[in-house]
Amino acid sequence: MACEKVIVGEGTEYPLNGLLTLPEGLSAPAPAVVMVHGSGPSDMDERVMKLTPFKDLAEGLAKLGVASLRYDKRSFAHARKLAKACPTVKEETIDDAVLAVGLLKRDPRIDPERVFLLGHSMGAMLAPRIDAEGADVKGLILLAGTPHRLEEIVLRQLKQSGGGSSALKWIVGLEYRIFAKKFDGLYEMDDEEAKRKKFAGSLSLYYFKEMGRKTAADYLLESEKPALILQGGRDYQVLAEDDFQGFRELLALRKNTVFKLYPDLNHLFVKALYDDILKASKDYKIERHIGEDVISDIAAFILEN
Repeated sequence: MACEKVIVGEGTEYPLNGLLTLPEGLSAPAPAVVMVHGSGPSDMDERVMKLTPFKDLAEGLAKLGVASLRYDKRSFAHARKLAKACPTVKEETIDDAVLAVGLLKRDPRIDPERVFLLGHSMGAMLAPRIDAEGADVKGLILLAGTPHRLEEIVLRQLKQSGGGSSALKWIVGLEYRIFAKKFDGLYEMDDEEAKRKKFAGSLSLYYFKEMGRKTAADYLLESEKPALILQGGRDYQVLAEDDFQGFRELLALRKNTVFKLYPDLNHLFVKALYDDILKASKDYKIERHIGEDVISDIAAFILEN
């Protein structure tokens, strides 16, 4: 395995540090995957406390003959500058993923006809759109994605956080009512009005409206490209019985679609220690690594397509 530092978007307003991981002893151009982060600022390893899912995947895939490119997310590397621009997911994620795919396709060590997108969580929600808006990859790998809109997930996770003390229930209940009111009538709202109205921090309601016009399932139904949809059975952020099952039902007649459920894994595809969203910090502060079963399933999908 060899790792090389690269710059995604070199010469643009938002250059991003990246790492290209290559299998050892390449005798022919290799298939490759670009990794797309979940929500919020994230480094190239997609580090969450003691867990580093993108690093695990890159190193594991390289051993099986698959190259990968991972890079710092724009909201991590250029947080202040990006916040001032009031971005949508296009500026925050999509544009950089398209540039990353292009970087791989131009590398003579990579097979340009066998570049894939791997999206995790919100990255999985966006991967089909990234493909449709310029990446034009061979296939899509969605880890812990959802066919629902982002605001629906935000409200559901708030409900899930409403356990514990009566004080916590009251606070969460208040937040839920505030956010639900903000989202009410979102898609009938004029774009300019949505841009003026704030959700939280630098995010406007337009961020949700722009992203929610089409879901991941909508994009997948318009595409015939191979797709692998993976889900942890003990994921409390994206739910197997709702999100994964929703994909299975909506995409039941779609060709070239593979579904994989790992009963004991959490949102970051390591063995779950808890089943409560309120204990996420405890779950993620103990070092574990993505297992060979997940990595081999991803590699097999790539190598077979």
